[in-house]
Amino acid sequence: MVMESVVFDIGSTLVREDRYWGSWADWLGVPRHTLSALVGAVVAQGRDDGDAIRLLRPDGVDIDAERRAREAAGRGERLDESDLYPDVRSALGALRESGLRVVLAGNQSLRMGELLRGMELPVDAVATSSGWGVVKPDPAFFRRVLELGGAAPGDTVYVGDYPAFDIRPAKAAGLRAAHIRRGPWAYLWADTADAAMADWRIDSLSELVEIVAGPSGPSSP
Repeated sequence: MVMESVVFDIGSTLVREDRYWGSWADWLGVPRHTLSALVGAVVAQGRDDGDAIRLLRPDGVDIDAERRAREAAGRGERLDESDLYPDVRSALGALRESGLRVVLAGNQSLRMGELLRGMELPVDAVATSSGWGVVKPDPAFFRRVLELGGAAPGDTVYVGDYPAFDIRPAKAAGLRAAHIRRGPWAYLWADTADAAMADWRIDSLSELVEIVAGPSGPSSP
């Protein structure tokens, strides 16, 4: 089977999230380790990672309003080459040069979408949940993924770190899926049934290039 499109999750798949959560801790006035530990705790409980911020503001917090306040104060989201995993640019380029359509689509803000486009990565399109108005693991997100990818589900690979949000819903939508083992959620849930649904389990994007764009063409699982 020849792959036609590869679609990537963003956070912890392409972009390290150290800066993201560190900047939130600085804004909220707490040690970075405190917020990092809270994020891990709430996600392990099956809750939204934003609940970590809400725990720090028990009287109530509007995260979108806080995000706007950060931008207004010049302390909003930032992104540069150091935030990318080292294999990102070369792998995206190799996939695109092989003739595959390469798309980025993840649960991210509009601002992050703008920042990624500004990086001039070798991709065909960038989309975020905020721009689409739907978030993973909603099946509607993966319908949008297929529209943007421009290929049939069986000819599309979705690559992500978070099994419950990336692998399981991608497979339910008929896509092929690659679970990349990096970032906390990839390690935390590496042995779950959701992770086992992946067509491939990889430790780097260079492995993905060999699988879907190697000299003999896309590989079977």
